[in-house]
Amino acid sequence: MLVTLLIAFAVGLSLTVWNRKLPVLIPKSVAVLPFENLSDDQNNAYFADGIQEEILTRLAKISDLKVISHTSTQRYQGKPRNLSEIAKQLGVANIVEGSVQKAADQVRVNVQLINAQTDSHLWADTYDRKLTDMFAVESEIAKRIAESLQAKLSGREEQALAVKPTNNPEAYDAYLRGLAFEGRNYVSSSFFSDDPVRTAAGFYERAVQLDPNFVIAWARLSRADTVLYFNRFTDASLAARGDAAKHALEQAQKLEPDLPETLLALGYYQFLVLREYGFARTTFSRVSKMLPGSSEVLRALALCARRSGYWDESIAYFEQALTLDPRNVELLIPTAETYTMLRQFPAALKLFDRVLDITPTDRGAVAAKAGIYQAQGNLQDASRLLSGIDEQNPNQGTFYIKVVQLRLERNYSEAIRLLQTRIAQFHFDSQENKGYDQAALAFLQSLAGDKAGAKITAAQARSTLEPLYRDQPDNALAAVPLSLAYAAMGEKDSALKLAERAIMLMPRAKDQVDGPSLEENLAFIQTIFGENSGAISTLTRLLQTPYGGWVESFAVTPALLRLDPIWDPLRSDPTFQKLCEEKIDKSTAVQKAATQ
Repeated sequence: MLVTLLIAFAVGLSLTVWNRKLPVLIPKSVAVLPFENLSDDQNNAYFADGIQEEILTRLAKISDLKVISHTSTQRYQGKPRNLSEIAKQLGVANIVEGSVQKAADQVRVNVQLINAQTDSHLWADTYDRKLTDMFAVESEIAKRIAESLQAKLSGREEQALAVKPTNNPEAYDAYLRGLAFEGRNYVSSSFFSDDPVRTAAGFYERAVQLDPNFVIAWARLSRADTVLYFNRFTDASLAARGDAAKHALEQAQKLEPDLPETLLALGYYQFLVLREYGFARTTFSRVSKMLPGSSEVLRALALCARRSGYWDESIAYFEQALTLDPRNVELLIPTAETYTMLRQFPAALKLFDRVLDITPTDRGAVAAKAGIYQAQGNLQDASRLLSGIDEQNPNQGTFYIKVVQLRLERNYSEAIRLLQTRIAQFHFDSQENKGYDQAALAFLQSLAGDKAGAKITAAQARSTLEPLYRDQPDNALAAVPLSLAYAAMGEKDSALKLAERAIMLMPRAKDQVDGPSLEENLAFIQTIFGENSGAISTLTRLLQTPYGGWVESFAVTPALLRLDPIWDPLRSDPTFQKLCEEKIDKSTAVQKAATQ
């Protein structure tokens, strides 16, 4: 299963992250906690969230401050607050708290800056203003916080704080609603939901309709459409979002091409729509100089470097971002995934433990740990972690790790029962996921000796997946599930042809995360049809290649080759037997050479 859905070199940074000294507390560091909504109308909660986000965004533009991201601070919403403990967890010296009360066009904002170590109030104020004055209030609050912490502001930073992006209060209101919904898209470590992003895009569209000169709303609209386009293989209707993202980006560029928000939108468009990772890295590097305290930009740089196969650089960016923002699960998870791709499993496990310390009920993080245990050949611990995963689990990746576990245990009857129940009862948000489950079921039926049942299920998978591929014939990720359906049908030529086409559409030279995963899919299909030498040659190369994984939960390992029955047709080959006992060189220098 393909694992992953959405950083300046750090000289001398080791790839081992766990023997580090505790970070030195920076006096000019601050976290803006979620603002309390005191409005009579609880539907105004979005407004309090938006005010917090806007103040945080302004503070993040001050290079002399360390500012914790919105993602990290949102974990403390609605919870009793021990400011000293929160500051310790986030690695900051100071905390900003506030409340917002909105009635019609009147707004009251209370805000206070507290030194968490001494519990002393460094500054506090109350603002009673009209909605049209909110930008000025946000700018003043950011400036007063910076002054209280004795942060130095450059002339450019002073100017950036004073910017008023729109004079239209309705446009501003729609923009804040968009921000609130966009922040809800990352539900857990392995569950991304399109629905909040679609809603956010709708509000951003409303904002720019009301004020066509609202540049940051154009930039946010482009980013939302970009994310939706990237996830189009689960919904063909999202393909049009690429053009929409380009249009919104062009409008932002016409208004203010050098604004950090515009450049961020450009970087994401280059990364997720054009898949031009080199250009995206150049753009994000430029933004990094403008926003040196932004963990988001470092994360984007890390993801671009990873796709390009610059694994050392990717890890360095991720680690740099985590130094700035240690409790941001949107950083911890892709960092853990990157260590998993590199097969540096102890580091990955510790990062997933940090995720679970922050979000203890995150089934995706639990399943990811189980996938790592599978890759290490530790089926007992993997099974223990997966005991609570059933056919109704909302995330396809999490569910698939459970299916792989049962396959590795050769417990075909339970795997078949689980998949049959899911296909019959689960409400799929994507036909692609349903078709993939049908193909997986067909293979398990075949392994269990039910050839007739396998043929029927495979035909159902083909009927589900062929229309999706017809809608997106140049989408490699739409081709792969259909190639598996053809293989399950016994249609050798169609299966091999489509698997090879997927690799042509997304070769490893173009994408170092997904490209090798498509090669793993080809090796599986070659194994099914007795093309053992080709399969073994591919597997030999993949063992020394960092990548995401497709047929297995993660990248293939000697333990997985030993345990997984899908590779049984290769077991009599001496070369394959050696692969099963091979020791993987986990140095990125060796692995980088294997990706060339």
